[in-house]
Amino acid sequence: MPSPSTLRRFTSQPARQVVLGALAGASLVGAVAGCAPSNVSAGTEGRAPSGSVPTTATSASAAGGSSVSHAYRDGTYSTDGHYTSPNGPETVGVTLTLKSGVVTDVQITEHPTSANTRLFQKHFASGIKDVVVGKKLDDLNVGVVAGSSLTGQGFNDAVSVIKGEAS
Repeated sequence: MPSPSTLRRFTSQPARQVVLGALAGASLVGAVAGCAPSNVSAGTEGRAPSGSVPTTATSASAAGGSSVSHAYRDGTYSTDGHYTSPNGPETVGVTLTLKSGVVTDVQITEHPTSANTRLFQKHFASGIKDVVVGKKLDDLNVGVVAGSSLTGQGFNDAVSVIKGEAS
């Protein structure tokens, strides 16, 4: 934060308002950032500690909307999800087990097209259970999981198909 003598150097009222407005904005950003949960630690990006809400999965209600629950048939559903990486089109296999609309198990089948994709899909597969098991199917919207940011798009694509199949 600038010292009072630095602020006094501004002689015009508009310049002072700009500086004070910028300082207030910076303070607000710092305050909001300080309030955000920090459950990501080195080596566990995308994994939430037991009993907490992972930062990578969002629900409609957390985003300000209302979470709508649909009736889904219990069972195990499998499909491929598609996404695009810097290497081009990619596919990841997703198998979800549902009980009363809640995910009770998840399996990922890797379909890499390159060594780089293999690495990211493997990381994703190792962390996805911590993110989705115990969550309502309607609340799934996965982002970065265990350092893999694009595989989540394929997972979300597969979840959309599974919702249709389980309805």
